[in-house]
Amino acid sequence: MANPNIVNVTSILGGNLGFNLSNTLTATLATVGADKIVKINRITVANVDGSSAADVDLFVDGLTTAGATGFAGTGADATVYLAKTVSVPADATLVLVDTPIYLMEGDILKGGASASGDLDLFISYEVIDDA
Repeated sequence: MANPNIVNVTSILGGNLGFNLSNTLTATLATVGADKIVKINRITVANVDGSSAADVDLFVDGLTTAGATGFAGTGADATVYLAKTVSVPADATLVLVDTPIYLMEGDILKGGASASGDLDLFISYEVIDDA
């Protein structure tokens, strides 16, 4: 996987994504394209069911031990959870990510809910392109 140089970018495009999560806990939500890095600014989840709690899973698939030049981890897993079986009470909203994180080229954001249709996920992001 490439590590785009964010000093020499050709564009930085902000955006938002919204999902109503299915009960397939490994559904692909987003994939980072070639020559891109995605800065995730915030991820929230809202339980739209008025009477029952539901659990959320959210993880990044595709991570490797190769990080930015000059920084290399050891023993990194290919799959890392941002949230694992986190209970979201009925009619409540939780912030899952409120400190920016970067997803590298080829990383895949996956997730789901314990009850289909009960949880809405909202992601604020920026796509940084060095192509």
